[in-house]
Amino acid sequence: MTTLTEAEALDGLRDALGLLKDREQVAERLLASSAKHSFDPDEELDWDAPFEEGKWFWPPELVSLYDTPLWKRMSEEQRILLSQHEAAALASLGIWFEIILMQLLVRHIYDKAATSAHVRYALTEIEDECRHSKMFARLIAQGGTPWYPVSRVHQNLGRLFKTISTTPGSFTATLLGEEVLDWMQRLTFPDERVQPLIRGVTRIHVVEEARHVRYAREELRRQMVTAPRWSQEFTRVTSGEFARVFSVAFVNPEVYTNVGLDRREAVAQVKASGHRREVMQTGAKRLTDFLDDIGVLRGVGRRLWRSSGLLA
Repeated sequence: MTTLTEAEALDGLRDALGLLKDREQVAERLLASSAKHSFDPDEELDWDAPFEEGKWFWPPELVSLYDTPLWKRMSEEQRILLSQHEAAALASLGIWFEIILMQLLVRHIYDKAATSAHVRYALTEIEDECRHSKMFARLIAQGGTPWYPVSRVHQNLGRLFKTISTTPGSFTATLLGEEVLDWMQRLTFPDERVQPLIRGVTRIHVVEEARHVRYAREELRRQMVTAPRWSQEFTRVTSGEFARVFSVAFVNPEVYTNVGLDRREAVAQVKASGHRREVMQTGAKRLTDFLDDIGVLRGVGRRLWRSSGLLA
């Protein structure tokens, strides 16, 4: 019996975006990029420099209450303080998400050849995510804000998702967690209104996450072509539900209490904010267009994505 290489096995298979790429070739390119463009945040960033007076911790247009009636009543100092707490809440969310991602990656490579470039890159990405989680934790501690864990319900839903997720479902969730924040961070690191340390953290994250997005996109394309139909359908539903969880968890409502705002009023105004809805949908659009192209946004899953507010 002749053993086919992956390239031969996938020869001629395509999706709406074209021919599938060879898994090993993609991984080799990403490994080469990792060798050239990886960072040690402890060495790269100036952790001893004090925060600069009057500078934001997140671009004001990306703060959840921006342009709401409550925002217009807030002082500039309170707005900046809210940006600091929201940056800490997003860093906390990022740690939660990256710990999930690392476990999903380990599960993905469990039965694959350890000598393959695909597995070596997955291990390299896990190294990146370990550094990112430590970087986010240090950023939170540096600012003196609380750590903002997700709710107990979302913590348990994450535990359930890690247990039942299909491989394509895992990579869809990976992209959801990475691409919306990536869009925001691409606006943050060049913004001179923002604290230098925040800009440095987001710059490192953007550079390294670009490789993670490429890896996940290529693998998800392969999975949506080759996975059994039941797995594809299950992925559509679970990804839609994960989008709903993600959209709710994106800003921890405790931030409003901690900066002296009425929590219920703030949450209600964020939900009613056309600006906030546009920000979230714009941040997700590159991802939702991609998922639509490869057949993820169909049926019940599409309705769940719409109810999340991330899909127009």
